[in-house]
Amino acid sequence: MLPEFTSQALVRKATRDVWDALGRFVHEAVTRNGHLLGLAGYREMLEQDFATIPDLYFTIELLVVEPPRIAARLAFDCTPQGTFLGLAVDGRRVRFAENVFYTFRDGKIVSVQSVIDKSAIEAQLG
Repeated sequence: MLPEFTSQALVRKATRDVWDALGRFVHEAVTRNGHLLGLAGYREMLEQDFATIPDLYFTIELLVVEPPRIAARLAFDCTPQGTFLGLAVDGRRVRFAENVFYTFRDGKIVSVQSVIDKSAIEAQLG
């Protein structure tokens, strides 16, 4: 039997590979907005993000690097399924920004400070 080489299978494999390698980039004691997530919690958060937003994609509008920190403004254009940030988006296309600050220790992300422009989503939902 030949291996499954469908695009879905390749995406599933690539996603598994990324999740498995996350510890190379994210510290065991990572926090988000002051709350300890740890590596497993950070991975769980990202997996949930991708489950809620199957077409999750962003562009970097602004990037500032001042070690040990990186600051970025990320622009999202996506279709979250069901409830997202407490809003009933239900697959509608929305555009919003996230301002995020990463702090690194030992070459890994140890702190994430994130603010998502929820009001932009609310305005689009009417």
